[in-house]
Amino acid sequence: MAAKIRKGDKVVVLTGRDKGRTGEVFEVRPDDGTALVRGVNLVKRHQKQSQQNPEGGIISKEAPVQLSNIAYLGRDGKPTRIGFKIQADGKKVRIAKRSGAEIDG
Repeated sequence: MAAKIRKGDKVVVLTGRDKGRTGEVFEVRPDDGTALVRGVNLVKRHQKQSQQNPEGGIISKEAPVQLSNIAYLGRDGKPTRIGFKIQADGKKVRIAKRSGAEIDG
């Protein structure tokens, strides 16, 4: 199955503590149904000092967000659902349901 939300997409959070925040997807985990969005759902983690990380302490990092709780941000700046269309040459492309426009990528 083709992924509706992919790495590099601009998305908006629909529910939860970060509702309304936007960010770019930098990792998708299809088996879990989650994605990591830059600057969204930040959690604090205690990091032990190590050879690779000489700086220990408390760091902020992104936690996964359920794919059902984020929506693709269309060109008009509004959240939209994503559908698929088969082109004449047999290529499958993503389209924005709100506007019908093709999504690059």
